[in-house]
Amino acid sequence: MIRPDARALDQLRPVTFLPFIAPHAAGSVLVGFGNTRVIVAATIEESIPPWMKYQNVSGGWLSAEYSMLPYSTLDRKRRDISSGKLDGRSSEIQRLIGRSLRAVVDLEALGPRTLWIDCDVLQADGGTRTAAITGASVAVALALQKLVAEGKVKRNPLRQLVAAVSAGLYKDTALLDLCYVEDRDAAADFNVVMTEKGEFVEMQGSGEEATFTSAQMAEMLELARRGIAELIELQRSAIAAAGTPAAPEALAGLVQMFGKK
Repeated sequence: MIRPDARALDQLRPVTFLPFIAPHAAGSVLVGFGNTRVIVAATIEESIPPWMKYQNVSGGWLSAEYSMLPYSTLDRKRRDISSGKLDGRSSEIQRLIGRSLRAVVDLEALGPRTLWIDCDVLQADGGTRTAAITGASVAVALALQKLVAEGKVKRNPLRQLVAAVSAGLYKDTALLDLCYVEDRDAAADFNVVMTEKGEFVEMQGSGEEATFTSAQMAEMLELARRGIAELIELQRSAIAAAGTPAAPEALAGLVQMFGKK
């Protein structure tokens, strides 16, 4: 079977990370999964939510927000503020992002502060939630490195990296990292979140007016496992190459890299 973008069945789309895209954030990255583009920024507030104070909960907190910008899709998407409430899909995705990062961040080590993760989709071509989680891991790593460098924490609260990818059944074939066309027409679709140790954080899977066998599910999960292992290596390279915001030469090189396919 030939995929719409001619990739191999187990091949990720080109994955790119452009760090420090938002200068006022503690850590940020523009992540690309093929034609999907998401800006992820991690901001640190020196306070905790009121509920933690009332319940005498120690440590810090991590929360995420997710939105698709109006021009991220072919037809303009209305901003949530226009309807006065967050739509159900955005709410579910930002909760997933928050859960995924809280699984790998030591909130006790973070101390009495809040780590905000803002994910804004610039361009959607399938897999926006998985790109957001994968980019958030890089943004959080950069933010917490800065926190350590400033001497505000005794040790880095990031226990390990986390990444996510989709897998699905398209034309009776298991595929990795579905683009929009594949996602739209998939008979089954999984979003898988795993840590760098190969541990599952979350699996979201369902048939789309279809069913799938246990063997097909195992095949999709194995594709996702291998894809996430590759994403973790790309994250490590991006974090190591990022350096600091004061390295314009490195940033310029990454800008050129980001445009390559």
